[in-house]
This record gives sequence, structure tokens and C-alpha cells, in this order.
Amino acid sequence: MPKIAIIGAGSIIFCKTLLNDLFTVPALSGSTYALMGPTMWKLEKMKTYADQIIEKNDLDAHVYCTTDRREALKDAKYVILMFQVGGVEAFKYDYEIPMKHGVDQCIADSLGPGGVFRALRTAPVLLGIGEDVAELCPDAYVLNYVNPMGAVCTTAGMATNMKMVGLCHGVQTTLDLIAGYTDVDKDEIDYLCAGINHMAWFLKLEKDGVDLYPKLKANFEKPEYYKNEKVRGEVMRHCGYFMTESTGHLSEYLPWFRKTQAALDRYCDEPDFGGASGAYYHYSAMVAEKFATTDVLSIESGVLEPRSKEYCSYIIEALETGVPFYFNGNVKNEGYITNLPQDGTVEVPVYADRNGLHPLRIGRLPTHLAAMNQSNMTVQALAAEAGIKGDPELAFWAVAMDPLTSAVLTLKEIRDMVIEMFEAEAKWLPQFEGKKLKRIDHIEIPEGTVGAPVPVDPALAINARFGKLGS
Repeated sequence: MPKIAIIGAGSIIFCKTLLNDLFTVPALSGSTYALMGPTMWKLEKMKTYADQIIEKNDLDAHVYCTTDRREALKDAKYVILMFQVGGVEAFKYDYEIPMKHGVDQCIADSLGPGGVFRALRTAPVLLGIGEDVAELCPDAYVLNYVNPMGAVCTTAGMATNMKMVGLCHGVQTTLDLIAGYTDVDKDEIDYLCAGINHMAWFLKLEKDGVDLYPKLKANFEKPEYYKNEKVRGEVMRHCGYFMTESTGHLSEYLPWFRKTQAALDRYCDEPDFGGASGAYYHYSAMVAEKFATTDVLSIESGVLEPRSKEYCSYIIEALETGVPFYFNGNVKNEGYITNLPQDGTVEVPVYADRNGLHPLRIGRLPTHLAAMNQSNMTVQALAAEAGIKGDPELAFWAVAMDPLTSAVLTLKEIRDMVIEMFEAEAKWLPQFEGKKLKRIDHIEIPEGTVGAPVPVDPALAINARFGKLGS
């Protein structure tokens, strides 16, 4: 039976959820679970929880802990990634430094300055995992939950040979919302969803061959529906398609919703993940503080809960049994979406079965949808290359090309902000050791300064200013 390595298993909520899911799969009876992370006491608490589930439900499973990543990966058939480099301490810098400079982020984990620096911190660890996998379990399937999903999967695609798929629950949870908004049972909705992580588009929404979009769009003209998802609803009103992330996320990925106080007041005034400033950082800090004083796993009953919506256990079950499972996954774009970069990461439908993972070819996205995806993929590609090479200038350009950052700051302001973030987060960025982002100051022009003479052919000057005159 397979060995499943979980890297970052100290993640209390997420590791607990996935272990419970995996324990419910009969085909995984007899499996070994290697819980790996840097902090043994966290791993031991997770093992105690898992052993309690195993004992009370008479399961056939073996769980052990290790802080040795190579030991966890050796001979693994499946590798699940769920780590966060720097934790809440680094996350604080990701949010507070940009906010000080005028970049107001709600989530700050996937795009924007926060997402870029999270990708930079992740890169050295991810590359090390890639080397270990190549040596110790080269045929393993790597199921990635680490954010920023797009940049992390792009980094893996650029610099490793891991058989990686990135997993998110945006499609499942959004489909739940659509079912409610259209009053149609989720299982009766025939849909096609594709794009990039956190910005995949429902290209088709039907029930029994009848288009559900007219009803969805009509409902979003009603205040009680629009209030739930102002940014996602507004984007659909203009572009015609609903997408897979909340107002809080989407407001960061596009340049139109967080660049002025007036825009924030109109579109991002709902609490928490409805667009509030720093919502995810504040939530993460609260959870970390709570778990520092409360052992939530110690009060678990040992009851085996029903499977969650997370794809992970279903994919592994399909790979083990051969019974196909359909999901949306993040994969290297090898012709699946033809009008997005072919070396980037796209989120497309995928079938899993005993023969592996089979992404579906979508072809072209509607051009305006591809344009919005492209703006994010540009940042992801620059962040990935910067993290791999340890190039601070590429990191600067990743932030500079971010849609929200570029809407509110000048190049000089962005450079100063990135320099401050590098200084604050240096201990998590070993690939940049000894490298500094060049500081570029303003050029002051004294009053009365006359521009330097430039010798130009008068005819060329006229053509340059007014276009070619005459024939």
C-alpha cells in the first residue's frame, strides 16, 4: 500500500482535514502516512489526533512523525505540500509594509507585494523538495496546496521535474454559491471552468441544456445578491462571466477596486473577506494566537467525519482504483489554453485515473478574460524566475507589474517599498543573500532649468511630433 508524505503537517486545520479525508478511503487501507515539518511537538499532536481516529474507527493505517524531509519523501507514492515559509511573522510584513506605502491588500497571499514575497520565500524550499523527490521518489505525484498557487506551480514547472498538480477549493465552493444564486441543485449543473487559479471562469453553466447565466445575471442586478459579492458581481456585469474567487481576493487581482478610498467604500466595505483591509492577515494572527494557548486537537472526539470538498483524497483514490475523478487542477500550460503563456500555470479540468492525470484542452478563452488572466500570469512568471535565480531586480519587476500596485504607486515608490520588504524578510530569502536591490533616487530639477539642446533634423522633429506631412 502507498506511502503518503505530508510536508508541512504541522498545519493544524488543513492537515487534520486531509488526514480525515484520506482515512475515509477504503482503497487506502494499509497506507503509511509520514508527517513532516520543522516543529516536532506540532507533528506529535497531529499524530496523536490521527492515532485516535485510527483506534476508534478500527482503521488499518500507520502514521509517524519526522523533521527529516528526506526520510518522509523516501519511497513515497504521493506527496502533499501544505507549508508556509515564515508563518504569521513574515505575513505581517507582507501586509503592513505595502499598506504603509499605500497598497491596501485584503488577502495578500496570492498576488500583490504579499503574494510575490510569499513566492520568493517558498522558492528555495520548493526547489529543495524538487531535488529530493527526483532522488527519492521520482514517480511520486505531488499535490500542492501551497500559495501563491500560480507562482509556486510555475516555479516547479520552470525548475523541477515533479509530477505536480496544484489544488484549490475555489471551483467547488463557487459552484455551491451558484447553485444557491440560481436555485438549482449543484449536482444538476453542467459546467466548464477554466483560466488560472483564483481567476478561473465559468465558461458554461447549464441545467438540462438550458443556460443558467441569464438567471444568475438577473439576480446580480438585485441588491441582496450583489451585496454578497460586489467585486465578483461587478466583474461579471461587465465581462459576462462569473469566476472562482471572492470579492476579497479578486479586488486585489485587478486594478479597479482598491486604488482609491471611493472605490474601497463602494466595492470593498464588507467585513472580513468581503474586502476589508488585511482581513486574512488578521484572521491568521488570531488563529495563531488561539492555537498557541489552546490545544484544539486534544478535544477531538475521534469521530471519522464525512469527506470534505477538498480534491486530494478523491484524486489519490482515482489513481489507486482507476475509477475516474473529474476536478479542476493547476498544471503547466502545455497547449491547454492557447491564448495564455505556454510556460505558465493554468487551471483546467483534469481527469485522474490509474494511468495518471489528464488535463483537458480548452483552446482559446474569450480575449478579455485571457487579458485579465495574463496580467496575473506576468507577475507569477517574474516572481518565479526571481525566486529561482535570486534576482532582486526581477522581484522588483514582479511587484511593479502587479495590477493593484501599479495602479497606486510610481516606479520609485514601488522600488522603495520592495527594498524595505527585502530588508524585513531577509532571513527567509537565502537565495538573495549578498544581493541588494539598487536604490534609485529622484532627480530634482531646479526651477528655471532649461532642457539640454538635442541636435535633431527639423523634418524628423516635425514628423515625430505631428506625423508625416504630405506624400
